Amino acid sequence: MQASCPMTGAGLNLAAAFDALADASPDHPCLVFRDRALSRRTVRDRAAAVAGLLLDAGLRCSSERVALARWERGQSTVGLFLYNGNEYLEAMLGSYAARVAPFNVNWRSTAEELTYLLLDAGADALVYHRSLAGVVCDALAAGASPRLLLEVDDDGATPTEVAVPGALAYEAALAAADPQWLAGSPDDLYVLYTGGTTGRPKGTLWRQADFVAGALGIRHQSVAEVLAAAGNGGKLRALPCPPLIHGAAQWNAWSAWLGGGTVVIQSVVHHFDAVDVLDTAARHAVTSMQIVGDAFGRPLLDTLDHHPVALPALRFVTSGGTALSPDVRAGLQAALPGVTILDIMGSSESGRLAVATHTATKTGGFVPSGASTVVSEERDRLVPRDDDHVGWLATTGPIPLGYLNDPDKTAATFPEVHGVRYAVAGDRARWRPDGTIELHGRDSVCINTGGEKVFAEEVETALKTHADVFDAVVCGRPSDRWGEEVVALVQLRPGRDPDDAELLAAAGGHIARYKLPKQIVRLDRMVRSPSGKADYRWARDTAAAAAVRP
Repeated sequence: MQASCPMTGAGLNLAAAFDALADASPDHPCLVFRDRALSRRTVRDRAAAVAGLLLDAGLRCSSERVALARWERGQSTVGLFLYNGNEYLEAMLGSYAARVAPFNVNWRSTAEELTYLLLDAGADALVYHRSLAGVVCDALAAGASPRLLLEVDDDGATPTEVAVPGALAYEAALAAADPQWLAGSPDDLYVLYTGGTTGRPKGTLWRQADFVAGALGIRHQSVAEVLAAAGNGGKLRALPCPPLIHGAAQWNAWSAWLGGGTVVIQSVVHHFDAVDVLDTAARHAVTSMQIVGDAFGRPLLDTLDHHPVALPALRFVTSGGTALSPDVRAGLQAALPGVTILDIMGSSESGRLAVATHTATKTGGFVPSGASTVVSEERDRLVPRDDDHVGWLATTGPIPLGYLNDPDKTAATFPEVHGVRYAVAGDRARWRPDGTIELHGRDSVCINTGGEKVFAEEVETALKTHADVFDAVVCGRPSDRWGEEVVALVQLRPGRDPDDAELLAAAGGHIARYKLPKQIVRLDRMVRSPSGKADYRWARDTAAAAAVRP
């Protein structure tokens, strides 16, 4: 194994920071998954083996950042088509140790979607679970051509006997590998593909040093600072509940690692199992749990009602990706006394933008993080804090470089305002008089009805105030009269059947009349991404189909 070398330049490199932590406390528990507890030394050794495999296959850093445009990459890429498990984080770390860039692939991807991602990212390697081998074969037949394929054994919900030509068994390959660990740079890439719930996924490119500061909120500039701070984080045990294909889960895991803590992964990884999550949290004395809005919060709350679990170590529940509705948040606070709930506003393109802190005695608004602010609708000025103009939530400082292979979208999402570069991910917002930020939702799911703008998330939250509504997704549908009309897809609790008038009355107590749905479509099950985010493309198709029914 090659000796570790100091980082170059200013800021942090993920592999170098982990390497230093492993040197300082090699036996510290680093990762817990099912019946395995892996130390930092073990995780580093396994990641070094991954790095050796990638480097031996010809993957490399071919161009330093200074020679590249913001939307270009100079590193080989590795697709991670995996469920949660130690292999996911090992493959991430091993890629960084080889100075190549891993990226997330949704394990619900079809062959067409997988092919698009592999070609768009120029993937040189793919790590996947055996139960997904059939999709991998179809993607290879469609033109994807990674030179290295690593197959991880699993207990997949849909096992397959399909053999992928040329694939190496992950554990056997690691055992035979020549471990390596290169000297990284703060300029090395962190790549995160957007979820694609409103359009094609886009690869967001971050410098690792900017990712650590802007997404993780860690402002350390040296490994020495990381080591000094990590000494106080040994008891931190973080359970990221969403799939690691989701940015919020990755960020939660890396925050725990760089903070000196342990990452705990639940046993059931093919879907969200609230009982398993709570039992895992209790068994491993989890101190923080990360969820995604009501899609995770409501099942947890319902489970706690009939399956009480003592969680004396739990201190924080954080929601990333989407905020918790007030009733679910209040229910969790009642069921988990003493726990602080954090709603974290952020995105792949911006990192952490704002945080709302909720305790038993205080409910707060979204307080801007770092340089977060509001820019005008035209993206040409900053909105003063005493101006209630609805603009765009934005931030500057450590932000992404841009979108892979897309100079136009890079320029649109990362505009310059008065000579300063901002990240504007597409969230509408305005200042409140108290200096907090009022969020209005994603512009990509804004509905223009009769000349008025309606934000889907606002209507969803209003509908979910009715006790019989388990879940709701709102979208727009073409209308001859209104241009677009608001349609709500609703999943009711079992055995409940309120009529439309009841649901509209509940929502009408919170939003203006013109925002109320023109149609409510009842469904037995809502379709969401594995991370819990609403799939608005599916919602629009479902709403359109409902309009033509007699």
